[in-house]
Amino acid sequence: MTQQGAAMQTYNNELVKCLEELCSKREELNRQIQQEEEEKARLQQEIRVLTDKLSRVNESLARRLAARADFDRTIAETEAAYMKILESSQTLLSVLKREAGNLSKAADL
Repeated sequence: MTQQGAAMQTYNNELVKCLEELCSKREELNRQIQQEEEEKARLQQEIRVLTDKLSRVNESLARRLAARADFDRTIAETEAAYMKILESSQTLLSVLKREAGNLSKAADL
């Protein structure tokens, strides 16, 4: 019986050792899970912050693009009006020179 008791004690010791190893591995796995859950939460918070920032930048960009389009339209309209003024000035100058020539001829008579 002593031999059986010794074998039983050996099996019991091995069983306890295996259970302790499993518990140790489970604790390590729990620690890794906790770390990854914390990393996940941190990344989700960063995503929320970046999403909010992206939204604000998109809104600002849309306003600036609209303002630039207004500038472009105003500049184009002003340049077109200025070109008309230049053409009118050139026409007025031509008419004035012609009339001045006619007046000079009439004065010379």
